[in-house]
Amino acid sequence: MIYNTLAKYYDTLVRDEEATRAYVDWIVSFEPESPVLELACGSGEITHALSALGYDMSALDLSARMIEKAKQKDLDKKISFTVQDMLDLSDLGTFKTIFCVCDSFNYVLEKEDVKALFKEAASHLETGGLFCFDTHSLDRLDEFEGEYNETGQFEDGVQYQWSIMSEDEYIYQDFAFYRPDGTVLEEHHMQRVYDPEFLIQELEEYFDVISVKTDFDQEGISEGEKYFFAARKKRGIQS
Repeated sequence: MIYNTLAKYYDTLVRDEEATRAYVDWIVSFEPESPVLELACGSGEITHALSALGYDMSALDLSARMIEKAKQKDLDKKISFTVQDMLDLSDLGTFKTIFCVCDSFNYVLEKEDVKALFKEAASHLETGGLFCFDTHSLDRLDEFEGEYNETGQFEDGVQYQWSIMSEDEYIYQDFAFYRPDGTVLEEHHMQRVYDPEFLIQELEEYFDVISVKTDFDQEGISEGEKYFFAARKKRGIQS
């Protein structure tokens, strides 16, 4: 399971308060209503930020260790956290807002599963409910044609190497953790980058697309790092 080791160091590597605020501002700009469900919530930074604003939050992630990290931040026990695959929401109720951010969508590796995810989201939203997600842009494939490497050391003495490279439609992220006792733990992550026109086409089966942006504030699809989609569930789609 990916994130078995990375979960412990995830916030140290990628936590970014400015990015969290930007994500929250983007979601809030569409006037979301509670209850809210976050898919693939990771360590729960955005979950907690929205909870602090008064939203009734539920969140899930496939990694039990990431959910453990997220729960540790929930001092008031206000948030419902679940270890669960976002492709199967069958045991959950209905929400007014569902979102999936921080490139988590890119872990969906098959086009059939993209369709299944959109269908699941729609079936667990009220009519007119809000669905938001972001993805890697196509430009990221070009960016990582040349391998990116980062190395460092954590406070507990564990050293790490983080490499990112792309091939065809995929981005591969490899982590190696070198413990002081000489043991090495590795994690290999694979993400798929989709053409935004395909995503819009599939979205429109269940949703009315209300906003497509690049990097939070550029209207439409343009050069950048991420695409941002917001949509509302169509009338006539069953919950």
